[in-house]
Amino acid sequence: MATQNLFIGSLAYATTDDSLKAFFEQIGEVASARVITDRDSGRSKGFGFVEFQDEKNNQVAVDKLNGKELDGRAISVGLARPKEDRPRRDFNRGGGRDNGGSFRQRSW
Repeated sequence: MATQNLFIGSLAYATTDDSLKAFFEQIGEVASARVITDRDSGRSKGFGFVEFQDEKNNQVAVDKLNGKELDGRAISVGLARPKEDRPRRDFNRGGGRDNGGSFRQRSW
């Protein structure tokens, strides 16, 4: 069974994985802390996830850290929803016609 993560919202763009982990270690030992970044620009999307070694710390963190300031912003802390199983999107494969590019083909 997967462990329950915490969803951390309203993160400052300057917040890093390390600073997020350090902030949550005041509650207990952190197994992982990730700030989600944009794939193209590498810039933070303003949210992340924290996982404690001991799941009992999740509710303590929600109670004590929700609304607290991290890197100049008040963060929101809550239990993360389970990741839904979504089919992988496979562009330009299978169904439909593939004209070999995004440009309209000439018909003459």
